[in-house]
Amino acid sequence: MLDFRVNTFLELCKTKSYTRTAENLHITQPAVTQHIKLLEDFYKCKLFNYNKKTLTMTEQGKRLYKYLLTLSADTKKIQDEISTLSSTKETLYFGATLTIGEYAMPKILEKMSEKLPDVNINCMIRDTKELLKELKDGNIEFALIEGFFEKTDYESLVFAKENFVGVCSPASALASQKCKFEDLLDERIILREPGSGSRDIFEKKLYENNLSIKNFEHRYEIENINVIKELVKCDVGISFLYKKAVENELEKGELCVIDMDNNKEEREFNFVFMKNSFHRTEYKQWFNVMKKIFNTYIG
Repeated sequence: MLDFRVNTFLELCKTKSYTRTAENLHITQPAVTQHIKLLEDFYKCKLFNYNKKTLTMTEQGKRLYKYLLTLSADTKKIQDEISTLSSTKETLYFGATLTIGEYAMPKILEKMSEKLPDVNINCMIRDTKELLKELKDGNIEFALIEGFFEKTDYESLVFAKENFVGVCSPASALASQKCKFEDLLDERIILREPGSGSRDIFEKKLYENNLSIKNFEHRYEIENINVIKELVKCDVGISFLYKKAVENELEKGELCVIDMDNNKEEREFNFVFMKNSFHRTEYKQWFNVMKKIFNTYIG
């Protein structure tokens, strides 16, 4: 169980407001001030500054936040393990982004059920932003993530490298010509929701080509990758996805890769957990288990 002052500190780091912190923790504002003062006295440094009525963390505060965030996540895992000691089965909590969850996790979970039948699994499928929050909150132990994240805040291991491609229907004129990004702007672009790894990567590719999503006049945002693929099959629009996620459709001739001069590159799928975690060795073991299955049956 974390010290109550640590909980106050972590909440204040999130809200940047003494008033909101007090409301969220159901304590008084003077109590919040006292908790922070006690921590500053203990660490012999200032943790927050006020600048034009805006609360900011000092460099010491930022460093302490990273350490205590990891400690908070580790504490949650320890609590779960201690409370389930009477059970003979271990429960593994982790997450995966949608693309990885769709094409990789079924086979990984199938093989884990064969090799590790006594391990219970709780796997959540969310976008990158949500999974990083779940990691910080200690609700999952690690996550398999596509897309971008602040690597200085987490420890990560490269799980796989996959091609990120544009796809269209075989009926589209784009299926038989070489294109640049500018040639696609009259098409309807079908995107994942903001916060998803695929969306982040596509936006970065546009930026590198001096474009943005706003340059596409016709846009659909769809949270489900299967719906996106079905719409592209029907020539409703085009999309950008990991090639592995559309491998079956490409083999069947239901989708085509858009031939583009400036879009040939690999993107990383990362295995991510909290930095400086006490459980680092255990997480690396799970990384090795899952990566071996991936390389054997999927990659």
